[in-house]
Amino acid sequence: MTTTEPGTRRIDRGRGHSYLLDGQPADGITKIIGQGVPKPALVDWAARTSAGYAVDNWAELDQLKPSERLRRIEKARFETLRQAAARGTDVHALALKLAAGETIDVPDHLEGHVDAYLAFVNDWKARELVTEAVVGNRQYRYMGTLDTIAELADRKVWLLDWKTGASGIWPESALQLAAYRHCEFYIDNDRDEQPMPAVDRCGCVWLRADGYDLIPVNAGPQTFRAFLHAQQVAHYCDLQRETLIGNAERPPQ
Repeated sequence: MTTTEPGTRRIDRGRGHSYLLDGQPADGITKIIGQGVPKPALVDWAARTSAGYAVDNWAELDQLKPSERLRRIEKARFETLRQAAARGTDVHALALKLAAGETIDVPDHLEGHVDAYLAFVNDWKARELVTEAVVGNRQYRYMGTLDTIAELADRKVWLLDWKTGASGIWPESALQLAAYRHCEFYIDNDRDEQPMPAVDRCGCVWLRADGYDLIPVNAGPQTFRAFLHAQQVAHYCDLQRETLIGNAERPPQ
């Protein structure tokens, strides 16, 4: 066990967050995957989401100035992604309170998802070992926040990620779980560093209003190598233009 210095932590900033590792910025797992992995399907999704928002909210948008109308449509896809990410975190937090015997009010739009989580816990006799923990890898200087590590009814220790998106589980989840799995430490509730537990299997729990599915995910060494390649691509994307592109040359005299 190592007491974590203030220089190793997650920093929340409004809707986003960043990480410090020993006082220096560290790559975030989500950012690495977002910048380092091509997502051709996301281009089509973004177009459909923006167009759908415009059609569904046409009367309201018609009352705005054209510039403000454009900004609303542009932001629609980002708000959809933010809501999906927040939904998984909110469902888990509410479900944990219910499982602990607390009396809470579950919002109507999350009721089915919370029921699905509780059904998963009951069916699989889930015993959560590490929950909502910041994790890190000093060798490759990246950090993230995992959802849970739990022992299930099959007597295996699973590294799990909650997913609530309507489209199911995508390959990027394998990169995300591989990055978590190969972390060196996690930070416990006392702000102490603990060695990352060994896990037997990795998977996503797809929580929906009508039920759940436990989806196994291949997060082994080969997937982790792909994540490290994505990290290098993400670093390249962060480079300033002037570090790569010079000024026009003049003909020699």
